[in-house]
This record gives sequence, structure tokens and C-alpha cells, in this order.
Amino acid sequence: MAILEIKNVTKQFGGLTALNDVSFQVEEGEIRGLIGPNGAGKSTMFKNIAGFYTPTSGNIVYRGENIEGKPPHTISEMGIVRTFQETTLFQEMTVFENALVGSHIKGRTDIFSAVLGLDQKKQEAASEKVMEVLDFMGLSDRKDQYASELPLGSQRALALSIALVSEPKIMLMDEPFAGMNPEETNHMMDLTRKVQESGITLVLVEHDMKAVMGLCHHLTVLNFGVVLAQGTPEDIRNNEKVIEAYLGGA
Repeated sequence: MAILEIKNVTKQFGGLTALNDVSFQVEEGEIRGLIGPNGAGKSTMFKNIAGFYTPTSGNIVYRGENIEGKPPHTISEMGIVRTFQETTLFQEMTVFENALVGSHIKGRTDIFSAVLGLDQKKQEAASEKVMEVLDFMGLSDRKDQYASELPLGSQRALALSIALVSEPKIMLMDEPFAGMNPEETNHMMDLTRKVQESGITLVLVEHDMKAVMGLCHHLTVLNFGVVLAQGTPEDIRNNEKVIEAYLGGA
């Protein structure tokens, strides 16, 4: 069953068409790869899904509801959370404090909660959730370390943890393997599978083909803003149009 449907989405910036009549579906529980050469429209697609852009035309349907045009905070509250290409952490805060930031989506308060003393219960629940996620991601022993002290792989794991604390249904992962060495890549692949196996649907923009082919159940290939091909990793690996787009016909 499709949890996310992209229906004939076009995004124009003045005279430039960044996405042209793009359609694909993401099945609940899968890892979907969104790949293509630089400038293909992948990040623009993510920004449309996450609410940072509004499509010029077309629909984005999440669990049967049109979400195009909704602001990013509303979309994240609904369960679609994005991680970014650059690992954006509070470097002078601890691992625990960084992860706690992710709880703000679920932890909003009001004057009645404050008067009735419910805020403390929310804070305790948020702290418990953070420790649960850090343990899940293998970071609990680093909870008191500053983010600036972490190696790149652990910083990426912390960025995932922040997203997980907000209890997403879909996670949009924007180049999570960029800049990693082979050992870090393998570890991040294991963590990504673990997240998917916990019941979260993943949509992955990535240039690392080893990670893409090793993780994704299905791939959507964009080129110059249009869908070039869709299918399993094996289908895409042998698709002549994809080979030409990436390798110039080599």
C-alpha cells in the first residue's frame, strides 16, 4: 500500500522547469531510492515533499491526504521528517541535548499544562524517548559528549537520532553517506536497515551507488527533472537509459 504518492508534480522557477510531470509511489515500509545525476531534480523533489517548496502543479498525497502547499512544520508533525545533506548539529551541546531537540515536534506545551504541572511529565517522557533512541542507534555511551567531539559517522547517526525522536512515519534522507569512508558507510547502511526494520519508511537521495544498490527495494531515477526509469536495483543497473545518463553512453 502506498504511503506517499507523487502525482504529476511540476516545479518551475521562472523560466526554469526543475521538475516536469514527475510521478512515483512509495510503499509503506520500503526503502525507496531517488537517484540521478547532479541537477536532476532530486533535492527539489525533497523540498516539495517536505513543504519547503510548493509544486507549480500536481499533487503530493500522504496517507490519502493532499499535503502540497502545507508548511514544513505541519508536514513534520504529520510524520514526514527530513534529514539534510550537511550534518546540522548544535556542536557545543551534548549528544543527549541534541537528540532532545527532536522531541519539540511532539512536546509542545500550553498554559494549562504549565498550571497543572504536566510539563514535567512531558519532559520526563521526552528524556526517556531520547535515551531509547540513543540506545537504538548505539550512541547511549556517548550521551554526555559534545557533538563537536564525534567522528563523522557518529555525527550522522546523531542526526538520524534527532529525526527518530520526533517519531516519523517517513524519513527523507538527503545524501546520508556523503564524505564517508568505507567503514563508516557500512555502519550507516546497517543503521539505515535497522531504522527501516523498525517500521519507518525511508526515501533516500544518494550518489553512493554501493549504498543505494545495497539498501533500496525500488529506485526512481530522475534526469533533467523527468522520471527516466523506475524499478528494482537490478532493473536500474541494466537500464540502458540510466547507463547513458550517468556515463554518457559508455
